[in-house]
Amino acid sequence: MINQCLKEWRRYPWLVRVGIVWILMILVVAILADSLAPYTFTSLDLKARLSPPAWISGNLKHLLGTDELGRDVLSRLIVSIRVSLLIAAASTVISAVIGVSLGLLSAHFRGWVEQGILILVDFQASIPFMIIALAVLAFFGNSLPLFIGLMGFYGWERMARITRGLTLAANEQGYASAVYALGAAPMRVYLRHILPNIASSIIVSMTLTFPEVILLESGLSFLGLGVQPPMTSLGNMVGYGREYVQSAPWVLLAPSSIIVFTTFSISIVGDWLRDRLDPTLR
Repeated sequence: MINQCLKEWRRYPWLVRVGIVWILMILVVAILADSLAPYTFTSLDLKARLSPPAWISGNLKHLLGTDELGRDVLSRLIVSIRVSLLIAAASTVISAVIGVSLGLLSAHFRGWVEQGILILVDFQASIPFMIIALAVLAFFGNSLPLFIGLMGFYGWERMARITRGLTLAANEQGYASAVYALGAAPMRVYLRHILPNIASSIIVSMTLTFPEVILLESGLSFLGLGVQPPMTSLGNMVGYGREYVQSAPWVLLAPSSIIVFTTFSISIVGDWLRDRLDPTLR
């Protein structure tokens, strides 16, 4: 069994293997953040402010150095990974639920319901989401639940279009017609038969939305409208580190590197899953 898994693992492209390993490492760090962080991410040490990392003549007590308030960069980075992944994961799930639900409704009811949903889809796609997010956060203020809920409205129109198209195609196939002929309720047909058959495409779409949400959260936090202190996130760290890019570049480079590698890895694995799960590309 182990040898078979190793053989299958070696078949994967090396870049995909690197991406999977990186994603698993990030997930472990997010889950065990409290145990892995050497210090409390809010603890201050003004005597050690802007200390360089250990490999740049720094102190071994702070492997990645400290920020402008003497806070340990490694500890803040570990907690930031957890917060950013929580926001991205919860937002992606919310977006998928909204998109899949509306896609199924538009495929089933057709008529004015379908037209109304398609108008909402076109309206959402026509306005840059960053503008919507800036307006909502500026007007209603910010909190973590509100921020996650707002991010959950990102990308739902893409999933609604995918779900609608795949559901319309599935309704024309023999298995859906047979289940309808047996007297099954529409809800049972969609949830038990059609949705499992289109799930692979939806999952791939979620892997594309996930890194986009991470980048969007980072951009909003960089502008000061995302995660608010004392809570920290990757974008929040980048926002504060930009002021010390010349005197203490490690404050900016550490979270920026995590953002780049994580989004790149998820994108690579998502593209690979699309090619692997889509039968039309085999």
